[in-house]
Amino acid sequence: MSSRTQQPSQIWDAALGELQLQVARPAFETWLKDTDGVAHRDGEFVVGTANAFVSEMLEHRMYPLIERAIEHVIGEPTSVRFRVNAQSGISDDGQSETSTPGEDDREQQRQPSASPRLAEYGRPADLPLPPSLNSRYTFERFIVGKSNELAHAAARAVADNPGNVYNPLVMYSEVGLGKTHLLHAIGQQALAKGMSLIYATTEEFTNEYIRAIREGKTEEFRQKYRSAGLLLLDDIQFLIGKEQTQEGFFHTFNALHMSNRQIVITSDRPVSSLKILEERISSRLSGGLVVDIQAPDLETRLAILRAKAEQMGIKPGKQVIELLGARIYRNIRELEGSLNRTVAYADLMQRPLDAELVNQVIADAQDAGERRQPSEQEVIDAVSAHFGVDKTTLCGRKRDKKTALARQVAMYILREDAAMGATAIARALGRKDHSTVLHGCKTIENHQNVDAKLRRDILQVREALPQG
Repeated sequence: MSSRTQQPSQIWDAALGELQLQVARPAFETWLKDTDGVAHRDGEFVVGTANAFVSEMLEHRMYPLIERAIEHVIGEPTSVRFRVNAQSGISDDGQSETSTPGEDDREQQRQPSASPRLAEYGRPADLPLPPSLNSRYTFERFIVGKSNELAHAAARAVADNPGNVYNPLVMYSEVGLGKTHLLHAIGQQALAKGMSLIYATTEEFTNEYIRAIREGKTEEFRQKYRSAGLLLLDDIQFLIGKEQTQEGFFHTFNALHMSNRQIVITSDRPVSSLKILEERISSRLSGGLVVDIQAPDLETRLAILRAKAEQMGIKPGKQVIELLGARIYRNIRELEGSLNRTVAYADLMQRPLDAELVNQVIADAQDAGERRQPSEQEVIDAVSAHFGVDKTTLCGRKRDKKTALARQVAMYILREDAAMGATAIARALGRKDHSTVLHGCKTIENHQNVDAKLRRDILQVREALPQG
């Protein structure tokens, strides 16, 4: 896509839409959310950041991703440079309002951080960090559907009566389905009540524990975590294999639990699947309430898109919302990111926000390597393995309930993911009439909106397909 006449801010918004789909939400919110497109000239794109630490992190950890996203938007090779924004801001043409191009950035780096979340990293290690909560992750902004209503109700109950119900509360799901949102929402409500709390990712907890051991400050570490009225710990699965940190967590957990302090934990898998965690930890986690969040059904996806569009102050047509909701199904982050990217491209290219643009943006994302189109045989193999129906039976005449369901799922995924026509699908599955395929696809479309197990089956088959 050519963008020579577009503002750097527009280019960067489109690139952020792509990066949101490729970067974990906590990392996106921490490092990318408050950045700006500052300048684009002579084959170089300049990204403005809140402080020097963010610039360094983006340069060393995310440069290839950022460069690729910008090049995809611009349509030509481009180098990327990161620059700390001046306190008085950057004008829309990319020129600093307080300095001339090329001026040394040291003065800008001395400016205070514009982001409370990022400012935490500049604090001395021995000072307690303030709660690292995202103000946008509230209960009011959480869209409730069949796939997440139990987790939402449990989170609400814990926030209303911390320490006395469902302790610990463990929420698990695949990435991008809202468990971190609920974790932050609990924290927001606790803060409003004046509670002391600590929110940390397991990576942050691990790093802090190791640093405390190295610096001889384990007592300070214990006091910090055991004095919290509420502990929110994200992504417990990252404790796997870290035996020393597991020991620290176990004793912290016990101390908090014995004093009726609320503990809320998220994971990307059920507690029973965290096999490499010490048994004593797994048993204590299982002693509370463990709830899962499934991929949202179509109705919930449409509600999420409408709410997101309202927050963005835009009014996409019904066809745009329905097309995105039907095509993007794996997680909420991808759903919101696709809407962000579509809106950014509409602005960037001065095009209407319509179904044609949605199709183009989704196709561009696939070209960029998000997920390649599976082959006919790959879909049949994945369905056969998931349902335990051999390929000969799947493509044969048998019509028992299990085989019929597997066959209809194969029809649906061949149409939606492999982009095959009804006649080709009928031929692949040994059917004589394409109308059988149309009926099978319609049946799956209707049933997956009310059948959580069917939604999980479809998602698991899709996840088993070869990536990239």
